[in-house]
Amino acid sequence: MQYRNIVSSMGFKFLLPLLLALAALPVQAKLYKWVDENGKVHYTDTLPPAAANQGSAELNRSGNVVRKTESAEERQKRLAAEAQAAERKRQADEQARRDRALLSTYTSEKEIDLARDRALEQRGLIIKSAQARLKQLEPGTRELEQKVRAASTNGKPVPEHLRRQYDAKQAEIAEAQRTIKTNEEAMAAIRERYEAEKQRFRELTVKR
Repeated sequence: MQYRNIVSSMGFKFLLPLLLALAALPVQAKLYKWVDENGKVHYTDTLPPAAANQGSAELNRSGNVVRKTESAEERQKRLAAEAQAAERKRQADEQARRDRALLSTYTSEKEIDLARDRALEQRGLIIKSAQARLKQLEPGTRELEQKVRAASTNGKPVPEHLRRQYDAKQAEIAEAQRTIKTNEEAMAAIRERYEAEKQRFRELTVKR
């Protein structure tokens, strides 16, 4: 597409030619301002293909912008800023929801401590049960280990039934150990969560 380059500049010295060009345009004519990939400002009566992704502004006869088209870079920045703003709003709304729930659930820090202790007690009972199971497994495990060692002397293969019993016992031990570890980690998380809730409760009630 052919287009007429009326003015190409970035300085004040081209302001007068621009105004003269505007005055010379027919009543229905349009003038566009756009910046090329090298940062050079152009004023043309039609938009060339090179301006498609660069962004442009349509000017009226007074030189005022009547319509602006974003460049690809401007559009990307705007969308990124909108996404960040939306995420900040989502986080603020979520925090407000949690604050309302916190204040409607507890009336004092003591109640938070009691709720924490109840949650810890449940996990503690599970750990004690798993520890008791480990103690129960110890005698039988030692006995099986002795049988396996005795059966494997002189390079003999361990009988299949003995191997299955031993593997089953080891699986029970591993399961009990996993239970203990999982619940110990859960207890640490519970303490951290309730401490954070107590701190937030303190902040919210002080503001009142």
